[in-house]
Order: sequence, then structure tokens, then C-alpha cells
Amino acid sequence: MTGAAVDRTGRPREVVGAFRLSLLAIAVNWVVWVLGAFVVRPTGFDEMRQEVGRQDALVQLAVSAGALLVISGVWLFCLLRMRAGRNWARIVLAAIAALSVLFVLNSLSMDGFDRLTGTWLMNDVLLSDLPSGLLFAAAAALLFLPSSNAYFAAVRDA
Repeated sequence: MTGAAVDRTGRPREVVGAFRLSLLAIAVNWVVWVLGAFVVRPTGFDEMRQEVGRQDALVQLAVSAGALLVISGVWLFCLLRMRAGRNWARIVLAAIAALSVLFVLNSLSMDGFDRLTGTWLMNDVLLSDLPSGLLFAAAAALLFLPSSNAYFAAVRDA
């Protein structure tokens, strides 16, 4: 890792940046979930309440929040392992980021790109997986730059 810019812990700035971008993406996922469930009209809660009743809607929201919590926890575990130099975690994060981007592209293409209105932008783009998917993809790209590769090799060889 000679010549690579590192932080005070000895990690390359690219690895630190990928970690921070991924934390931001996790936070964005939660913000999008809250906005979609409770804020942006018609809210997910309102729609579920009309379909299945208040009690079942609350159960579905709890299950959804629980699933997001588990996913966020697994993602955070992999992030912490990646930051510690574990190559397997870097590969898992990159694979999940790639799948996330493919899912976002598929979702956007199914919705159609011809509805460029304010409602489409707010509900279908900002309240989709697009913002966090792009952040995860940027983070994954940082993990395969030369200084990141040297960091993971150095940890492996140590």
C-alpha cells in the first residue's frame, strides 16, 4: 500500500469512503421506508389499511420494518468485516450492490421512463431503491480500486 492515501487507522481512503457511502445508503433506505409508509400521500399505511384493515396493516408494517432491520443488520455486519479487511465481505457487498442496481433498473424500466412528472419523480424514483442502489454501487466501485485491492491483499497476507 505504498503511496496510497490512508486515514489514521491505516485504511485507504477509498475503503473508508465505501464504508461511509454504504452507511449513508442504509440510512437512505430507512428514510425512504418511513416516507413511503407514513408521509408521502397516498401512504403505504393508508393503502394497506384500506385493503386489509388497521390491525393487519400495522402487522404488515411491523413485518416490513423487521425485514428492513434484518437486511440493514446483515449489511452492517458485512460492512464492518469489509472495513476490517475481509475480502469475502467485499465480494458479498459488491455482489449485493450489483443485484441492487439490476433490480432498480428493472423496476424503472417496468414503470416506463415517459412519465417525467413531479409525482413520478417523487413516488417512483426518490421513493424507490434508486438512491440507495446508486450509493451502494459507488461504494462497491471504491472497493476495487488499486489502493483498496492492496489493502485487502495486505490484510490477507498478514
